[in-house]
Parts: sequence; structure tokens; C-alpha cells
Amino acid sequence: MSRYDALFGGTAPAPPAPASQPPGASYRLLFVDDEPNVLSSLQRIFRGRNYAIEVAQSAREALQKLEQGRFHLVMTDFRMPGTNGADLLREVRKRYPDILRLMLTAHGETDAVMGAISEGAVYRFILKPWNDDDLRLTIGLALEQYELIQRNRQLEAQTREQGRDIEALNRLMTSNRSQLAIMLHKKGQLNSRQLQQIHAEFELRKTPVMRQLHDKQWVPEAQIHQILTKELLFEPIDLTEVQPPADALSLVPATVCQRQWVLPVRLNGKRITLAMTDPMDLGLIEELKFSTGCTIEPVVAMPAAMEAALQRVFGTVQHDFRDLVATVGDDDPYEGIEIVLDDEAHEESIERLLSGSSEPPAIRLVNAILLEGLRLGASDIHIQPRSKYVIIRYRIDGVLADKIQVPLNLHPSVVSRIKVMAELDIAERRRPQDGRITVRSSLRTADLRISTLPTLNGEKIVMRVLDREGAPQSVDVLGLSDANRKRLLHAIAKPQGLILATGPTGSGKTTTLYALLQHEATPEKNYITVEDPVEAFVDMAGQVPVRERLGLNFAAVLRAILRQDPDVILLGEIRDGETAEVALHAAMTGHLVLSTLHTNSAIATVARLLDLGIKPFLLASALEAIVAQRLVRRICPHCREEAPVSHLVLAQLGPLFTEPGLKTYRGRGCRRCSHGYAGRVGLHEVLLLDEDLRDAIFEGASVKRLSALARERGMLGLLDDGREKVHAGQTTPDELLRVLGPQVPV
Repeated sequence: MSRYDALFGGTAPAPPAPASQPPGASYRLLFVDDEPNVLSSLQRIFRGRNYAIEVAQSAREALQKLEQGRFHLVMTDFRMPGTNGADLLREVRKRYPDILRLMLTAHGETDAVMGAISEGAVYRFILKPWNDDDLRLTIGLALEQYELIQRNRQLEAQTREQGRDIEALNRLMTSNRSQLAIMLHKKGQLNSRQLQQIHAEFELRKTPVMRQLHDKQWVPEAQIHQILTKELLFEPIDLTEVQPPADALSLVPATVCQRQWVLPVRLNGKRITLAMTDPMDLGLIEELKFSTGCTIEPVVAMPAAMEAALQRVFGTVQHDFRDLVATVGDDDPYEGIEIVLDDEAHEESIERLLSGSSEPPAIRLVNAILLEGLRLGASDIHIQPRSKYVIIRYRIDGVLADKIQVPLNLHPSVVSRIKVMAELDIAERRRPQDGRITVRSSLRTADLRISTLPTLNGEKIVMRVLDREGAPQSVDVLGLSDANRKRLLHAIAKPQGLILATGPTGSGKTTTLYALLQHEATPEKNYITVEDPVEAFVDMAGQVPVRERLGLNFAAVLRAILRQDPDVILLGEIRDGETAEVALHAAMTGHLVLSTLHTNSAIATVARLLDLGIKPFLLASALEAIVAQRLVRRICPHCREEAPVSHLVLAQLGPLFTEPGLKTYRGRGCRRCSHGYAGRVGLHEVLLLDEDLRDAIFEGASVKRLSALARERGMLGLLDDGREKVHAGQTTPDELLRVLGPQVPV
């Protein structure tokens, strides 16, 4: 009973008493019963205690007393005339939810009371006849519960208030880190939506404001630099003439410099001169001041100069390895022994390579590299060792980009892990190897074609990403012009002949073949593909992988499937004269054959087949159409705008682009694209053979003569198709110059 003495004896801290409460009483209790002797007994039990007692003989009287002042607890009898105790407590709960509610009841009424308890109307019930000590204990526990509830509510209110303070402080800190964006917003250089996006990006990923402005290109950097130096009087610095001292570099970690775009350029006692692209980032300045113990003196540098300086001082600037720290593990990835890969006297054992490949950091790092490639939509993943680190590069929309920098000591384990996954010989590091991996993720299922190559710094790995579910279903999605689409559909409608898709590696030839294969496919035909490897699964076709090690090359498999009664044959690639001859014979004997060849143009394909030893009469008879193609980056439709292009670029593309009336566009850059580009679009030239062209091939006509005949019959070259796509706002002249190269000297 001692723990409840404070509740009974008047020593407990009392909440503020209402005006009607007697002096010295901490709690007000209301007892409700229709029998006066019961009420007298209850008053006697609690006389002299730390309570102010009120009584009522009906529910109506009880509600009136509750309206007149504050009570902490109500205890009522269940059986009363008119409104019973359960209904009364339901009403009390409805009107005064903070008041604790107890019930007095006989044994036979417990079932009825339990319903009120389950509803939450009754905190606890007490059976008649009661024991006085038990009743006092029950009331004491109830009031203790009341105190806990009130204290908990106060804590919750305090927590909410502190949460609001923390949120306000976070907003203040974000604003403190976003002073540059706020200033540009006030000057009309950023709109409200852009400012909110910068705030959100900083709160979510802590991306510095200047880096966001650099990536999004919302405000010209020269204009920002002029505002900082001319209006705000920050001192500019030319980083090309600066060599940071080692003692200054030791104070600010390289990862901080690379992420925040800062560089300590001078240390004078306890004062650091810090080159910054955003000298208004007061939060960063305070953090560095605290971590270094030095006063920070900011000076302004241009982002391009800062990137160049960081690359010169620390090597290639990478920003994404920090995002993989959790993926690699908690251990410092820079710890360990560096392995000399080019010293044959210290070759790694198979046991060591196998154990290294099973280490969790290597497994998680390889998984992260693959998932990042799938997320970015990369067509190729390069793992390239350099002298000081390993660089992970992704080919996105046809352009390679350095994305992740990995410590060099992780390279052997990463290579071994990939070799184990691809079932390659992990002990062989001096010869190239080829393999294949199938990966499944929440993003998609993809096949990876693995190629290893020994280099001076170790084995380089390139993984071609083949989307198993990405084959187009129709010619309509290839981006053909109306004229080229009509010509190609005319060719594919024929029951026999050879149709070739040509172009360099990565120009989308196989994609075109799959679209032709599935265009208006019917169950009335037998479709078979021969590929190395099978790049996409097509349910309606029988797909045969080439296995060179078993002697199953393209020519051997093609001869075998000719006995399978095929109607349409997709031949992954014509690599030699034997395969070309078998394909042409198949095309002459009632089969439609689709294949690829590596040539620069449609007309050059004819010369290439003749160089492989194909007889002119066979080529002239079997060849139906040639599609030459390239892939150029597509302008992002969300930020596309009309913009002029350098006359030098147009002049290099030839007179076709210097004619008046050509409209040119560019992508301004937004979060949905990469530097103004999103995806790729094809450039095509479609050559259809007619009788005159067949006669010219049979007679051994020159490429120039064949090109002139094709032009007379309406064939448009890659450059013609490119001009149409530039004028339509699908791509840029710079992309054409990158992919097709200069057409005339300037």
C-alpha cells in the first residue's frame, strides 16, 4: 500500500484544482448510486483521503454535476432506475473522454457490463459486496492510470511541439544551404517550382545547390558567377593556376571535395582559403569550420574549372560510389593488400580467387553494378581497371559515361565473381573469354553477354545487356519515315528472298530483324531463328543458339533447319562466305531470310557480299532489300525548344543542311532526360532491288553506278533521313555529326 500512500495522504503533486474543489484535495471523484446507504458507505471509506467526493442518485443528476466542474473519476452502480450505469458511462465517455469510468455491479450483471467494457466505456468494474481495502486500491490504481495518461498526453504534445521545432530547424538549415537558390529566385532567375525542386532534392539526397543548377542548366553558370563576384563581391579564383598544398588537402577529405565541389587552395595558420562554386552555402562552411578547426575564407570558382581541378588533384571525379557503400558493406573498401596482376611470379591461386569471389562485399558490389545498369537502361556495362582505381562505365543511349569509381583492391574479387556467374575459367587471366549471365530483378529480366580482355592493369570486362522482353512487336515502332516504312513493308510481304539489316555494332540491326520477324506474324507460318546468343525470346518462333565449341556455327545450323520446313528464317549474322552462300540459297528456294551484316551503307553491302565470294548472279537473284541504319539520341520531348546551331556544324554536314528553312531544336535539360536527350531514334536508308538494279549487280556495276540507280528509284540516304528528323525536332545536327561524321571538309 505504500506506493499508493501519495494518492491517499495528500503528498502527491496535485494538478491545478478547479474553483469548486476544496483546498488540499488533489482529485475529484463522483459516486453515482440510487441507494443513499451505498453512497454514505463510499463517502465513509474515502473520508480523510486526498479526494473531494461528490455523490449523485441518478444519471441525470450525475451529468448535471459533471457540467458544473472538473472531475477525475466517475464510479456508478449498474442497476439504476431510468438510465443504467453502462449508458451513463457511455455518455460520460462521449462528453468527457479524459474522465476515468468505473462500474459497481452484482455477480449476475457482469455479462451486461462486459459489453460496456469492450466498447471502452468502462475502465474497470467492481463486484458487490466489495472489500474496502480492495476498493481503495482499485481507485488508487485508476487514478495512477489517469496520471500516466495525462503525462503521456503532455509528452505527446511536447513531442509534437519539438517535432515542429525540428522541422522548422530543418527548413532553416535547408534554407541556409539554399541561399544561392533563394537569391536567384528573388532575382527572377528561378521560378517557385524550380526552387521547391531544389529544396526537395537537397532534403532527399543532400545534393548541393550548385551541382543541381549545373545538371539542370536552369541558369547560365557565367551569370551566376557574375552575380557572386560583381554584386555579392566574393573574390574569384582561377584554379588553372593553383596547386593546392598537401597540408590543406589533408584537412578536407577528397570525397567531401568531390561531392560538394570545394577545394582547399591555401592554408595560412588557422585560416583555409576554400575555392567553392557556391560560397553562399553557409551550412557547409560551418561544418568544415567545425571539422577542421580553422576559419574558412571562401573564394568563387566556375563549375567547369572546379571539375577540371578536382580531376587534376584527385583523379577522375566520381560521385556514385558513395551511394554503393551500403551495398558493398560496412568495412572500409580501401583496406587490404593491393594485388600485382602483371607479375607472373605472384599469380593468385584458384582457391584464393574462389574465396575472393564469395566475399559478401564482392557479391553485393557486382549486384549493385548490374542493378544500376538495368536501372539506367544501359546497353553495355564496362568494368575497366586503371592504375589507381577501377572505373564502372555505362553506355546509355549510345554514349559511354563514367558512373562509379571502385577501389582497385576489389577488382580481383569482382572479376572472379563475374567469371563464376558466367561459368568461365577464373584461373585463366591471360586470354580473352566469353560467357553469358541471366539476371532477374524487379526491373526486368536480362541476358548479359560477357567478354573479358587482359590489359596492363588487369582484366577488363564488358557486358552487353540484352533485354529478353524488349523485342519490338511491329515495324511501326522503329522510327521509320513514311517512305522507308512503305518500302520495307513491300519487301517483307514477299514470301521469299534475303532482307539484310546493316550497320556498325550497336546500331539496332537485331531490333529491326525482330520487328520484321513479328510483323503480322501468323500461326500459318513456321518461324525459326539462329542466333549467337539468342537476344530476345519470341514465343511463336523456334530459337536455336549457335554453339561454336560443338561445331554448330551459323552455316551448320542453317543447313539443319532447312530440313525443318521453315517459312521465315532469322539468321543472327552473316560472318563469312559460307554462311552468306547458304543464306542466299535458302532465299532462292522459297524461304524468307532475315539477317545482318556489318557495312556502312546499303550500297556498300552489295560490294561486301561480293568480296565474301558470292557469285553476282546468285546475289542479284536472291537479294530483296537492304536496310542500313544508325541510332542517334532523341531530343527529350519534355524540355525541347527551338534553338540555332553553329554554322560550322551545319557546314560539315553538307549543303543539305545549309539550305534555308531548316528548323533545329535542342533539349534544355530536365529531370526526365540526360543532358537534353531521352532514348534513341533510328536513321534508315532502304534499298529495294528492281530489275535494273539486279542487272547492274549481275554485270558487276560499281558502287557509284549502283548508288545513282538507287537514288533514281527514290532511295533516301542516312543523311536525308537525318535532316528530316532534325527538322521534325527528333534529334540535333550535333548528333548527326557524332554518328555519321563530317560529310564535307570545312
